[in-house]
Amino acid sequence: MRLGKVEFCHFLQILALFLCLSGMNQAELTRSRSKPYFQSGRTRTKRSWVWNQFFVLEEYMGTDPLYVGKLHSDVDKGDGSIKYILSGEGASSIFIIDENTGDIHATKRLDREEQAYYTLRAQALDRLTNKPVEPESEFVIKIQDINDNEPKFLDGPYTAGVPEMSPVGTSVVQVTATDADDPTYGNSARVVYSILQGQPYFSVEPKTGVIKTALPNMDREAKDQYLLVIQAKDMVGQNGGLSGTTSVTVTLTDVNDNPPRFPRRSYQYNVPESLPVASVVARIKAADADVGPNAEMEYKIVDGDGLGVFKISVDKDTQEGIITIQKELDFEAKTSYTLRIEAANMHVDPRFLSLGPFSDMTTVKIIVEDVDEPPVFTSRLYSMVVSEAAKVGTIIGTVAAHDPDASNSPVRYSIDRNTDLERYFNIDANSGVITTAKSLDRETNAVHNITVLAMESQNPAQIGRGYVAITILDINDNAPEFAMEYETTVCENAQPGQVIQKISAIDKDDPPNGHQFYFSLTAEAANNHNFTLQDNKDNTATVLTKRNGFRRQEQSVFYLPIFIVDSGSPSLSSTNTLTIRVCDCDADGIAQTCNAEAYILPAGLSTGALIAILACVLTLLVLVLLIVTMRRRKKEPLIFDEERDIRENIVRYDDEGGGEEDTEAFDMAALRNLNIMRDTKTRRDVTPEIQFLSRPTFKSIPDNVIFREFIWERLKEADVDPCAPPYDSLQTYAFEGNGSVAESLSSLDSISSNSDQNYDYLSDWGPRFKRLADMYGTGPDCLYS
Repeated sequence: MRLGKVEFCHFLQILALFLCLSGMNQAELTRSRSKPYFQSGRTRTKRSWVWNQFFVLEEYMGTDPLYVGKLHSDVDKGDGSIKYILSGEGASSIFIIDENTGDIHATKRLDREEQAYYTLRAQALDRLTNKPVEPESEFVIKIQDINDNEPKFLDGPYTAGVPEMSPVGTSVVQVTATDADDPTYGNSARVVYSILQGQPYFSVEPKTGVIKTALPNMDREAKDQYLLVIQAKDMVGQNGGLSGTTSVTVTLTDVNDNPPRFPRRSYQYNVPESLPVASVVARIKAADADVGPNAEMEYKIVDGDGLGVFKISVDKDTQEGIITIQKELDFEAKTSYTLRIEAANMHVDPRFLSLGPFSDMTTVKIIVEDVDEPPVFTSRLYSMVVSEAAKVGTIIGTVAAHDPDASNSPVRYSIDRNTDLERYFNIDANSGVITTAKSLDRETNAVHNITVLAMESQNPAQIGRGYVAITILDINDNAPEFAMEYETTVCENAQPGQVIQKISAIDKDDPPNGHQFYFSLTAEAANNHNFTLQDNKDNTATVLTKRNGFRRQEQSVFYLPIFIVDSGSPSLSSTNTLTIRVCDCDADGIAQTCNAEAYILPAGLSTGALIAILACVLTLLVLVLLIVTMRRRKKEPLIFDEERDIRENIVRYDDEGGGEEDTEAFDMAALRNLNIMRDTKTRRDVTPEIQFLSRPTFKSIPDNVIFREFIWERLKEADVDPCAPPYDSLQTYAFEGNGSVAESLSSLDSISSNSDQNYDYLSDWGPRFKRLADMYGTGPDCLYS
């Protein structure tokens, strides 16, 4: 009879349990022929019990403890005099022993995958003396495996790639499943692989788990990704075995198996002739189904009449061919260009050359469109020269421009005044002749760069620009002068012929051969007895003394006029005055002081001493001012008279008070005492900057008038006091006075007044206003009616 999967699995479990139990029975202790063991003494005896390995089946699910085996000693006569104890791994917690019979049971479910075996020690003791009758022996309880773990792919899910067009049998990836069951016992851990999803494109080797291609010429462009499901089953794939699955995503990687192809055989583009050089004219692209490096292309112009006018390059990101202009287009010269362009793959795979040439050709025709162009100057830059002595209206040069269009419209000229703000030049609108409009000065501006505008007469919006550089030629129109402001001194003890100053000159002009200056004293100073001048013939001159014995008391300053002539044509000259001061010098000839006033100071009193005296006097004055200021700012009590300080007599806002007779809130004596009221006392917490207004003395008048005037005076005092703090005195508002026109505001008298106010509406406001309605209402149940 044939067994089903379930019946066969049960049969295997029963068979394994039978073999285990038979093995355990054989492992029971048997008595040997040797003598009993005695612990004392050194005589060697044979062991009277021998342990073998116990086996116990894992995953036992029964309710009673699982029988493992039996321990027995030959010394045990069955009379209960021997007891057995167990120690080691799992003793008492997992394994227990009947101390009388030696039977071992497992009290918990065992899992071989957690622990495959346990090492324990057994001991047979005399029950009365508690001494061992056998030596302690070690034995092992091994957990016998059952198929309770399915295979698992620990590294899944997997991703892999394989080139498209790969031959059949190309390895893709290897998957590995692990089974926690015992690989040394039975087939519980023997795994075989199979493919559940992914056929017929891929296959898997049953034993190794290597996935391979199963179909040739798989095209990435048709389908680039496949999802495989791989199963691993233990028990060598037999019925009743456990299984696990994983997924494998296989991506076909690209190869260069598609040549580039232009979608069209010809293209046509229109471009204006005014398009600047390096501008993009067109973008063309050859289609290539490949990706990445396999789709990289290069473009080139292989033929046509625009080889020197256009060029083509490749956009690395889009793989487009970009056609740009290399030279300016001119509709009047040529109206169209024809280009033959080739696109070819840069990386060709020799395996696929049979698919055809990996390049393609197309034709591009470029039509040049006419545009209204601005006038064009015959030269990009005009260079002109003019003398700075030129008169207004002198012709400097001529510029010329023409309309490049076929209409050849007349041109009018003008100067861009942003480049000629001072309006030094004019231009003839029709002829382009440039003339001077103002006197020129080379020393102010040696070169003028101006922009000339050329405008079409028929279309003024079309403006061309030309650039003119006008160089100003120099003439000798500036006289020479000292190169700097000299500070010249002469010592009182100077000797005749001593050099006191070396001078030079400058000239704003710029002669072609350089400057040459000539120095001399003026005719008035040529015969002076103090100084002389020597021309060094190198554009410098030296001033020398002619005598000795200069004295500051007699003359402290000398003025020496020097005549300087340049070498221009015609030559120019100027007279410059050199100021020479007489100074007191030390032994080395270094000036110490040049002030003539030093001699009129008292003997023994120098300028430094006078400065020190003045500093001391100023210091004393500052100290005196500080002392006076500190005395005036000395702190005193804030209020002269404590009776006047009534700011602390605070009246609560919810306290109505009792009118004039209520004197608890503040001291009425302060209001009634005219002497105290009239005593002018200043505040100590502020420093007033102006005096208060004087107050006249009042005669004895009625209290109401006194209080009213007193409050009014205090109010005016606070208003004019610039140093008063921003709060009002409490007594200004605390005194009501008698005979008030407002009368009493007490609500207690309101009900008896003749007021026409009706408060019956309070009854309609709800229970929250019931009390007010009872107090002020006029109904029959009024509280005070």
